[in-house]
Amino acid sequence: MLYRSCSYIKVNMVEQHVENRCCVSQFLSDGLLRQLLGEEEPAYDYDLIVIGGGSGGLACSKEAALLGKKVMVLDYVVPTPIGTTWGLGGTCVNVGCIPKKLMHQTALLGTALQDSRNFGWEFDKKVEHNWETMKTAVNNYISSLNWGYRVQLRDKNVSYVNSYAEFMEPHKIKAINKRGKETFHTAAKYVLATGERPRYLGIPGDKEFCITSDDLFSLPYCPGKTLVVGASYVALECAGFLAGLGLDVTVMVRSILLRGFDQDMANRVGEHMEEHGVRFLRKFVPTKVEQLETGSPGRLKVTAKSTETDEAIEGEYNTVLIAVGRDACTGNIGLDKAGVKVNEKNGKIPANDEEQTNVPHIYAIGDILEGKWELTPVAIQAGKLLARRLFGGSTVKCDYINVPTTVFTPLEYGCCGLSEEKAVEMYGEENIEVYHSLFWPLEFTVPGRDNNKCYAKVVCNKLDSERVVGFHYLGPSAGEVTQGYAAAMKCGMTKEQLDITIGIHPTCAEIFTTMEITKRSGADITQAGC
Repeated sequence: MLYRSCSYIKVNMVEQHVENRCCVSQFLSDGLLRQLLGEEEPAYDYDLIVIGGGSGGLACSKEAALLGKKVMVLDYVVPTPIGTTWGLGGTCVNVGCIPKKLMHQTALLGTALQDSRNFGWEFDKKVEHNWETMKTAVNNYISSLNWGYRVQLRDKNVSYVNSYAEFMEPHKIKAINKRGKETFHTAAKYVLATGERPRYLGIPGDKEFCITSDDLFSLPYCPGKTLVVGASYVALECAGFLAGLGLDVTVMVRSILLRGFDQDMANRVGEHMEEHGVRFLRKFVPTKVEQLETGSPGRLKVTAKSTETDEAIEGEYNTVLIAVGRDACTGNIGLDKAGVKVNEKNGKIPANDEEQTNVPHIYAIGDILEGKWELTPVAIQAGKLLARRLFGGSTVKCDYINVPTTVFTPLEYGCCGLSEEKAVEMYGEENIEVYHSLFWPLEFTVPGRDNNKCYAKVVCNKLDSERVVGFHYLGPSAGEVTQGYAAAMKCGMTKEQLDITIGIHPTCAEIFTTMEITKRSGADITQAGC
């Protein structure tokens, strides 16, 4: 009787749980039925399989391995339409943050060379830039990082497989290597960290003749006269450093610059780029790309149409770089077979505040998460903390609030917190105060360039002791400046605390300790000197 009674209770618990689930098969895949009936978990090949070898996936896998778990990482780079591929490490290391910042630095050095004559440096030789030298140096450094990641995985006993992963069942995947060989693996838990890839335009000639940021950083030849299509941070960063290398660069913009960023700051970024030689074709979109001449680079004809009128234009370029956004790499990994819900419009994966998808043993981190930041440090933080929660008894979650970032345009833009537009939307225009100032870095004074083009502002919530809810900086070393103030914002920084902080002189960052003029006052914010 006791046995029958216990079984009856268990069955009732199962029935009640099934009633609360949308799908019985989902219930079975969770392993909850086995758990309630006292059955042991099936033996899996791994405690954790991470799909994606980018920054987030690597951070998560290494942390799980340190906590004593058996871990596998699968990573496979599908070649671009022109055949570009790369090694372990994901977008940031290979075709994103790292080569972008190094090429941005290349352009800054060109400006520094020009400035140096005003500081007394004399050199007769004509200054020229060699694309091949830069490309080789950057790619050699990236190759060293690729090798380093493989060594780290090996040293931590993480199984690395250079294969494309696809779910066959909720706990089972198929791995296909570049030769088409298939292997199958099972795991108790999965972390999806597949990242994103550049979006194409869907017009004649785009995949045949154009490149994206996936191709640019290892391009074997100087791109020459370049059309950049798009106004994303990728578009403006690439356009900025190409122009800084002395190339003829045009940016074709469909609507606004830096969508999602503070538009006051975005427009200032664009104005600075225009003043320094980058042309902007506004309110136009390409309709066709044709090859006029092959070569390295060749010659292309681009036909475009206005987004406002019937006007059509044509232009000739050596290279067309498409940077109109990125798509989540979730469409071909069998998520439907695993039962994972995906936003059909953008391929993003909805998850709770612990990065858990609707399938309890499958998690997602990084750029593929819906409504979260598409930033490398966010993916790394989320991956580490997720591993610690899954296997180390931690309860600490990734904090997605007040995340700092920097756009590495020729004049860099760093920000943290809310844009001015978003702050107005959240708190009401009457309840925010914006303090702002132009400034002229001391380093710019002797060369006599960009006087009062740098700009800083803080957006404050008047309902909360003028707490800083938005930090924005346009000027040199924006990432270095923004990083420290981001920590202060985490601590609840107010305008009063900025005012009583003594600045370091002469620096650009000190401007935030001396701002007195509000935007609503309309008073002059130009600076006369130090």
